[in-house]
Amino acid sequence: MLRKQDNRTGDLFAVPAAPRTIPGSQNISIEVRHLLSDVLKKSPKSRYEIAARMSELLGVEISKHQLDSWTADSRDGWRFPLEYLTAFEQACNTHAMLEFIAAQRGCSLNIGNEAWAAKLGQLEVIKAETAKQISAIKKHLGRGNA
Repeated sequence: MLRKQDNRTGDLFAVPAAPRTIPGSQNISIEVRHLLSDVLKKSPKSRYEIAARMSELLGVEISKHQLDSWTADSRDGWRFPLEYLTAFEQACNTHAMLEFIAAQRGCSLNIGNEAWAAKLGQLEVIKAETAKQISAIKKHLGRGNA
């Protein structure tokens, strides 16, 4: 009996592919600015509160003006420092920036139980493959399923 092929469900263990790398394709300045801006807009906290929390987490003074400059298209000379990323995400209670960066490199981000579920799935695949190999070796040695 033939099983019907499921064309709609993707491979849960497929490795995401990195975007094509053509000259200039990794200049993500505008995307970073817009994503920072979107995260700030969606946060229930004010920019002052986010700047204060980042300052506390980093031990470095961060101002609302800096947040504004990092998100403004017109402030081309201002770049969001990578070393501030974790403090920004913690202050905004988000993983949006890490998810964006992961996608840029052809990865996906698993958080909390998602990470454990992914690891469990990986181990189940290894377990099944190992059982197949053990069975094949036993068959080769003439032991059948013993």
